Amino acid sequence: MLAAAVLGSGMAFLDGTVVNVALPALGVGIGATVTELQWVVNAYLLTLASLILVGGSLGDRFGRRRVFVVGVAGFAVASVLCGISQDATQLIAARLVQGVFGALLTPSSLALLQASVAREDRSASIGRWSGLTSLTAVAGPVVGGGLIQLASWRWIFLINVPLAVVVLLIAWKHLPESRDEQATSGLDVPGAVLSALALAGLTWALTESGTAATSVLVAVGVVALVAGVAFVLRQRVTPTPLVPLSLFGDRVFSVANLMTLLVYAALGANTFFLTLQLQVSVGYTPLLAGLATMPMTVLLILFSGRAGALAARIGPRLPMTVGPLLCAVGTLMLLGVGEGTRYLTGVLPGVVVFGAGLTVLVAPLTASVLAAAPDRHAGVASGVNNAVARSGGLLAVAALPAAVGLSGADYQSAVTLTPGYQAAQVVCIVLLVLGGLISFLGLAGTRRLMVEQATS
Repeated sequence: MLAAAVLGSGMAFLDGTVVNVALPALGVGIGATVTELQWVVNAYLLTLASLILVGGSLGDRFGRRRVFVVGVAGFAVASVLCGISQDATQLIAARLVQGVFGALLTPSSLALLQASVAREDRSASIGRWSGLTSLTAVAGPVVGGGLIQLASWRWIFLINVPLAVVVLLIAWKHLPESRDEQATSGLDVPGAVLSALALAGLTWALTESGTAATSVLVAVGVVALVAGVAFVLRQRVTPTPLVPLSLFGDRVFSVANLMTLLVYAALGANTFFLTLQLQVSVGYTPLLAGLATMPMTVLLILFSGRAGALAARIGPRLPMTVGPLLCAVGTLMLLGVGEGTRYLTGVLPGVVVFGAGLTVLVAPLTASVLAAAPDRHAGVASGVNNAVARSGGLLAVAALPAAVGLSGADYQSAVTLTPGYQAAQVVCIVLLVLGGLISFLGLAGTRRLMVEQATS
């Protein structure tokens, strides 16, 4: 069960980061502008974040195993479409489809563990899931760099097909079915449309802020805001909400998701800009740019399970405070990466500290969100947290390039990229520090509560 959950959701996480290292080669190969490259990244994150609440709700209602299998199969087909795309428009469209099926498989993979693993073993299991799936996200640049250098950027998508086959075989033989037996079969379609419209409008406005007319941007922004408010109001009155608002009555659930938004926004932006900077300004090949972040992968493999188990004993406040602050220190250490930077003195120390921060915070964060929600809402709780995480990365990648002055083909020149990279990293540091402070203040007094929930 753990293998299927990790490999399945790992494909979705991998495709959220593997594209970053391919951006220079991909941009030249299909003649993309910086805005089109943003959309290659954001199109996937857009549908993933917009529909992941629907995916979690569908799993709870119709069977988490069933929805997971459909998501894995559809993701493989969409990956083939990405791999054979001939221009930016085709690739962006295929990435949109990828995100749809990623939204089905991601929350169901974690909900399967939450529903089927004994309560006393959940924190350790979720820790292993967090570490191994984070490994796939962090390993994305390494895998992508190797495939680009040895074959073509197209293989960063086609590699998903054999992985999907393995997951489907495991699911067929070993995954148990589970669902919320108290849920009705209805689905809040208006709520799904409103949530997708709100996020899509906001993302489009941020991504196109450097090119579209101001009046158009304002109009789209207003539509997104109205849709967001209408979504919340809809959840208050519908008998079959996508997101039961009662979940946010739990302080741990609310604080953990707010921290997730800030931290994953910083993580998404950091990955996007660092992989570009290493290739364009430092002169790394795609493979070397990917290997540069390998220490993060090693730390996550070795210690995420232990971090989850530790949080179950001491509570989430300390790791969820220290983790983001360590990431902020690592980002500060990477601020000076540029032409002439040596790996051992200028890149490696920052990567190690950043990876240590991720290792400390990821598993306790995930375990806290799920422990704070009733088991019957495991899919929805997972969906909410994943939606928040993907939305954070999505909005950061959409907004930051224009905010730091990058447009057109600026990403191809070290002279124009480096100032933008440095400004973006400063923003990431601020977001990470805020995430740590929110955990420290918001989770005060929760140690006893979380330990009781993990052991009752």
